[in-house]
Amino acid sequence: MSGRSPQPLQIVTRPLWRIRVAREGPRYLLYAVSLAGLAASARFAILPPREQAPWQSSQRVAPPADRAAEGYATLFARTYLTWTANEPQLNARALASFTGSALEPAAGVVAPRTGSQSVEWAEVVQEREPAPGEHVYTVAVQTNTDGLLYLTVSVARAPDGTLELAGYPAFVGPPASRGAEVPGLREVDDASLSTVVTRALRNYLAESAGELAADLSPRARIALPTIALSLLTVQRIDWAPDGRSVVAVVTAQDVRGAQYTLQYELDVAVQQGRWEVSAVQTDPNA
Repeated sequence: MSGRSPQPLQIVTRPLWRIRVAREGPRYLLYAVSLAGLAASARFAILPPREQAPWQSSQRVAPPADRAAEGYATLFARTYLTWTANEPQLNARALASFTGSALEPAAGVVAPRTGSQSVEWAEVVQEREPAPGEHVYTVAVQTNTDGLLYLTVSVARAPDGTLELAGYPAFVGPPASRGAEVPGLREVDDASLSTVVTRALRNYLAESAGELAADLSPRARIALPTIALSLLTVQRIDWAPDGRSVVAVVTAQDVRGAQYTLQYELDVAVQQGRWEVSAVQTDPNA
């Protein structure tokens, strides 16, 4: 035997509940996992998961414009409202490509005994889509006899993509509208800004690019009007709601003496203590 002395015996006391937890814990954990699995299986059996539908906006998205269909409706409206009383066969011949065999000859137009009618201009002003692939266009038509008329023309695309009428036209009223409403704006009280705006508009309307450049910022992009005008008066200059541009109402005159009341929005900013103009009404690069 070695000469080592025996180590003293140590007695450690632990609470009874800890001993029970250490001994019974794994079993209870197994029970909990089993119950969770059974609950999940029951849930999927009673209420199986469904494929989520893709998110859709509550707002209706307008279909893209069909320029060809618009042009087709406009061309038909012009042809439909152009007739000569003593040459009805010309009217029917002009409309034959639109009507085919589905509609009456000349689309049902019977000209009066005398007279004629021509169209000065026609333009689509409203559109609705009653069914996929079908558009109902409201066409404003200026005639030389009855003045301004509004005609709805229904245009559809055949399965092969060709355009065709979807029925007879109809005379209707114009789209709803009302008189102009000008918002209240804060008047510009900076004399130096008013001077720059007035000078810039005078040179802009007169197509004086060299003089206008003195009031422009280095990065300004300006497209001069295609008609030269003389600035007569500046009625008012107000701040636009964005606070970075001004709105000027002016009176101008052309070389013939015709006068116009016009409204221009100018982007302005202070650079090195002076006002500069960076845009006038339009962005030529947009």
